[in-house]
Amino acid sequence: MSDTTASLRRKLTSAGDLQSVVRTMKAVAASSIGQYEKSVSALGDYYRTVELGLGVCFRHGKPAAPMTEHREKNEAGAIGAIVFGSDQGLVGQFNEVVADFAIKTLAALPGKAQVWAIGERVHERLADAGLHLMKLFNVPSSVNAITPLVGEIQIESESHRAKGEYARVYVFHNRPQPGALYEPVSQRLLPLNAQWQQGLAKVPWPTGTLPQVIGGDTATLRALIREYLFISLFRACAESLASENASRLAAMQRADKNINELLDDLNGTFHRVRQGSIDEELFDVVSGFEALSARKK
Repeated sequence: MSDTTASLRRKLTSAGDLQSVVRTMKAVAASSIGQYEKSVSALGDYYRTVELGLGVCFRHGKPAAPMTEHREKNEAGAIGAIVFGSDQGLVGQFNEVVADFAIKTLAALPGKAQVWAIGERVHERLADAGLHLMKLFNVPSSVNAITPLVGEIQIESESHRAKGEYARVYVFHNRPQPGALYEPVSQRLLPLNAQWQQGLAKVPWPTGTLPQVIGGDTATLRALIREYLFISLFRACAESLASENASRLAAMQRADKNINELLDDLNGTFHRVRQGSIDEELFDVVSGFEALSARKK
């Protein structure tokens, strides 16, 4: 059954309304990417300050003992893993990519993984793979919601680590990449990397006045390591959210392009049908005129 001008007008109106929704979602996604990228950039100076403080502690003898003392004992023990995913739609293979990457990476490591999942969709995929899931966290909807989430993750993971359940902690998330949408990455948060510690210990203090550790080396070091873990988790979450919105933006751009092509086709069909209708009406008028003229003769 061929389209009529009325049905084509309805399709054009529906496609136009859908395009308005898609373009609004594009604007929201682009705006969200900006705020998450700015939040990551804003961490730079604070992270530098924490690194300088850690470097000072690392120069005072046995620096990272609180976070590495049972490393050999737990090398083949349980692993704490934090996986950031998404709860929103229109993100393509976002959750599948990071979940499959985490599953593959954890399978190559000695020891059984205990996983904290951020997002129901990545939680379900990790559960289907047979991983031991400790707790599900909701994905934050804004930059302001990242800090409370990271605080909950730290409290939850630290309570299990303090019981000696595991000594190694890894974080998995998608990171934005230039020229592409994102790529899955992982970082070992604990135990602290020995080479990284040595490198920080060699970083010169930026001023001529040498710093002093107040309140005891161990207490200060623990506080600085907690801040280092907070920054690492905050950055992972913000980068994951930026990647999620980049994926959604790309999906909306493809949808916008497809709608434009559909509108072009519908407009072309509409003009052809309307012109055909006009031609038929003109043909009827001419035919009627000719019939009347022939009758008069």
